[in-house]
Amino acid sequence: MEQEIAITAAKHDYSVWGLVMQADPVIKGVMLLLVLASVACWAIIFEKIVRIGWMKGAIRRLTKSHEGKPRGGLARRVIEAGEGELDADLDDSLTERRYRLENAMRLSLKSEIHQIEVGLPFLATIGSAAPFIGLFGTVWGIVNSFTAIATQKDTSLAVVAPGIAEALIATALGLAAAIPAVMAYNQITVALGRAYARGNGAVIEIAREIVTETSQQTQTRRTRGANVEPLRAGKHS
Repeated sequence: MEQEIAITAAKHDYSVWGLVMQADPVIKGVMLLLVLASVACWAIIFEKIVRIGWMKGAIRRLTKSHEGKPRGGLARRVIEAGEGELDADLDDSLTERRYRLENAMRLSLKSEIHQIEVGLPFLATIGSAAPFIGLFGTVWGIVNSFTAIATQKDTSLAVVAPGIAEALIATALGLAAAIPAVMAYNQITVALGRAYARGNGAVIEIAREIVTETSQQTQTRRTRGANVEPLRAGKHS
């Protein structure tokens, strides 16, 4: 019996790759699922890094819109959403008009941020579920180890080690998928919150400037009209 165990142990490949390839089919499925989840998480993380960098630049251009209207992108769409409210022929006060402009621009800004948030629920799901998926593989590997002990009636490391090693690899893959997902989710959420806060401040300032400018233009037109009427009356007399 001891010779058979020794021969079996000698044939077993104890490298990480060897343990993965010789693992139980269930544990292989768990490992494959975790690897695919990790790859998907990293793809989402890199995509969000690029898009958040783009959004920060757009928010900076939005805060500097008083220097000139942005040519395109998020900043231009937000400003155009506010300017579209000026076309509504409503007899409202300056405060009400400013409120409408701010709401329209905020909705546009939120829409842009919601587009970037796509994929974040997946990161949150993997961050919370991956350790438990890895734990399932761990339990299955330990069960296999106890089964091997009962079958071969031996408690040596040569019998127990393969199943335990497979279990620990599954645990490691679960943590490798979960830790970056959780960290990235937290960082991305904070970055989007700060971007919205900064954009909201810019929206308030832009709405104030637009309302002030349109009010001045309206007042100028009324003043010119009032000056023209007496002249016309004098000509008729």
